[in-house]
Amino acid sequence: MAGSTYGNVFKITTWGESHGKALGVVVDGCPAGLELEEADIQCYLDRRKPGTSAAVTSRKEPDRVEILSGVFEGRTTGTPISLMVRNTAQISGDYSDIASYYRPGHADYTFDEKYGFRDYRGGGRSSGRETVGRVAAGAIACKVLEQLGVSVCAYTRSIGPVEANLDKFDAEAIRKTVTAMPDEEADRRALQYLEEIRQATDSAGGCMECVVEGLPAGIGEPVFEKLDANLAKAVMSIGAVKAVEIGDGCLVSARRGSENNDGFRMENGVPVKSTNHAGGILGGISDGDTIHIRAHVKPTPSIYRTQRTVNRSGGEIEVNIKGRHDPVIVPRAVVVLECMTALTVLDAMLLNLSARMDSIVKFYHREA
Repeated sequence: MAGSTYGNVFKITTWGESHGKALGVVVDGCPAGLELEEADIQCYLDRRKPGTSAAVTSRKEPDRVEILSGVFEGRTTGTPISLMVRNTAQISGDYSDIASYYRPGHADYTFDEKYGFRDYRGGGRSSGRETVGRVAAGAIACKVLEQLGVSVCAYTRSIGPVEANLDKFDAEAIRKTVTAMPDEEADRRALQYLEEIRQATDSAGGCMECVVEGLPAGIGEPVFEKLDANLAKAVMSIGAVKAVEIGDGCLVSARRGSENNDGFRMENGVPVKSTNHAGGILGGISDGDTIHIRAHVKPTPSIYRTQRTVNRSGGEIEVNIKGRHDPVIVPRAVVVLECMTALTVLDAMLLNLSARMDSIVKFYHREA
């Protein structure tokens, strides 16, 4: 299949299926000399692994990453970095009956139409477990960005009707709360709501946000490689994401230009914006302000109640889906959003190295 590779300079290719022997990613274009060990990647994978709370699937996997290539004596060599995570808790029998029908809200029907064949065990490549490779690669991108003074932070904005109060934003709460909310009181209300959803044998959707700080102005290309366009593509490639907003997003459609334009002023000899409705990107290029991204996630399609569908023979049937499923996708997807954002921003920064002649001359100039 095509479409498993992302990036231009810092390029990743993910591989593997939900119920195969393993999943992983090959990272190409990582500079040599970056200090890297498995622990640097594991802390990110731990944020998305299953079986950690009542708010996620009960499938328990350690998700231990193995570095197979591209690192020697604790540093990247500049060659492709291959990372692998073994599957250890597959129960493929939970999915044997769905080989004959199409689950509502899933990619079963579209995979059959495209390939005439599909791996029905947990969704195969369309499973959320595919994001293991993205997170492993994104952890490396975050480590590179950290050395460049760029930080990427994602969190849960809302679950169902429960929204975090960003006036009480607590960065430490993102890692402590079950929902990955930056507001502990909202986390408690969200968990109560999820328990109501669970009792109703239903699922919930939500919204997650990502903030990029420290990115200098001038990153991104003005036409087909716009920074916001590539961020939108990266985020929309995450399964279950149905809408992406940059900056004020959909709110701008109801405004006048005088309300929406971000005025400039001088600060320490540098132009800065007085407001940030644009979300840190103008004309597809970063403007030096904080980048804001929002991703809206649909409810988990696998729910424990009777649903109507059709089978591969064209018969209309009722089904009750079995298996282990997240009641809400958002908390585990937050780190995926963070990593896909980091991958996109780093790739744009590396691509930008060839944008100006004076930068090239400065880099390669050698004193006599």
